Amino acid sequence: MDKINYIFLILALVAEVIGTIGGFGSSVFFVPIGNFYFDFHSVLGLTALFHLSSNLSKIFLFREGLDKRLLLYIGVPSVIFVILGGFLSKVFSGRILEIILAVFLIAMSLIFLIRKNLVIDPDNKNAVAGGVLSGFSAGLLGTGGAIRGLTMAAFNLEKSVFIATSAFIDFMIDFTRTFVYFWNGYIGKLEWTYLPFLFVIGIVGTYLGKRILKYIPQERFKQISLALILLIGLVTLINVSLKN
Repeated sequence: MDKINYIFLILALVAEVIGTIGGFGSSVFFVPIGNFYFDFHSVLGLTALFHLSSNLSKIFLFREGLDKRLLLYIGVPSVIFVILGGFLSKVFSGRILEIILAVFLIAMSLIFLIRKNLVIDPDNKNAVAGGVLSGFSAGLLGTGGAIRGLTMAAFNLEKSVFIATSAFIDFMIDFTRTFVYFWNGYIGKLEWTYLPFLFVIGIVGTYLGKRILKYIPQERFKQISLALILLIGLVTLINVSLKN
């Protein structure tokens, strides 16, 4: 047990709580945090295992509603392209792709925060595009929830439906990429050692996030999500810079 980093586990719990409140999953925080403690490929393996448990918790706690249209138009492309991204993660430089993702998240969140009335058209084409980008990013970088969150925000879902649908899509992505990462050799003794801790954190963090969410008015939910995405982009960019 002396090999377990408990500070990392505490930060993982914080990431899970915030990810639940934001509605786009904990990986957008978990991956940057994990990169401070482990190598990039280990973080990918840890993220997939962590999300399997946390998203099961979200599906159970927010099971009141699912948007079947978005499950089809965002979920299916996400699963297909997470496989491609997962295999390509061994080919491309993770540092360059992290920078691109960070700049994209910062730019997009600032645009939506400054121009509050600007929305993505809630049509099938944009839903599919969001699914492709989020799935590919999840496989390649370990996190695609923020891209999916930006896409789903256009459809103005009730917050419990938003979280349940996002969690179900995320679970399909994580279930798929776990096999890819295992094939790539990203899931080994270290990752299995942390699994019991991350399983408990996923359940507790989701529960705490749901309790806190009760006190957040619906009209502020979208703005809070976008602010969290901006923070994610900044943290990712700082993390990459510190590795120089």
